[in-house]
Amino acid sequence: MSSRDKPPQALTELLPADVQRLRAACEKLEHPGLAARLTALVGTPLDRAMEKLPDSLAESIQTAARSSIEKVMRLALSSAPLGTPTGTSDRLHKAVAIGTGAVGGLFGLPGVVVELPVTTGVMMRSIADIAMQFGEDPDSAETRLACVEVFALGGPGSTDDAAESGYYGMRVALALEVTAVTRQSASAMLGLVRAVAARFGVVVTDKVALQFVPLVGALGGAALNAVFIQHFQDMARGHFEVRRLERKYGPEVVRKAYETIAASIR
Repeated sequence: MSSRDKPPQALTELLPADVQRLRAACEKLEHPGLAARLTALVGTPLDRAMEKLPDSLAESIQTAARSSIEKVMRLALSSAPLGTPTGTSDRLHKAVAIGTGAVGGLFGLPGVVVELPVTTGVMMRSIADIAMQFGEDPDSAETRLACVEVFALGGPGSTDDAAESGYYGMRVALALEVTAVTRQSASAMLGLVRAVAARFGVVVTDKVALQFVPLVGALGGAALNAVFIQHFQDMARGHFEVRRLERKYGPEVVRKAYETIAASIR
């Protein structure tokens, strides 16, 4: 094997099969493509759909997103474990989300405000099931918070700097908030809710903007929710694959390998 054919040093500490798993996870986490999939579904450019949202409506959506994240956060921080794997398939969780999306599409903004917490709860259950599939401890507070982290993944960052907006950049930012939360500070919990909701709210706003395109209605709301929950299931699978490999090889080894792969696919 020539030097050109040899894998980068950062990848040699992982088994070839695990390199492939990490590459698949990296592609999910760094290039989720949610906006493109939403736009393709409705056939309306997302920027034009966003223009249809008045400021008051966008603010209402952000408020609903923060409320939804706060509810799943309180569940995650409670003493109750997430539970053992239910065996519920991704398809069943998606079917429930499709039903709530149809309701939201039928009743406009009031429907969205009611639908969003329900859909978020369904996604939390789906994310928790995926976490268990990847060997996470259902009794661990770290696992519960890792499930909440998923809601901050795969949305536009506040900066174009890849070091800040990439997967590990987001994990570092959230880890600082999590550290504060574990000290039982109410203000720290609010900070973590805001940190997650800020990114989750952007994704939610994209979805709702397209729901308000004329003729989308209930059918479009259902289809948009199918894409929406699929996005977070993909994020969860990528996230918990990385965490599984970190338990196997150590966080620093996996981080270096991940960053090598991410640089090669940008």
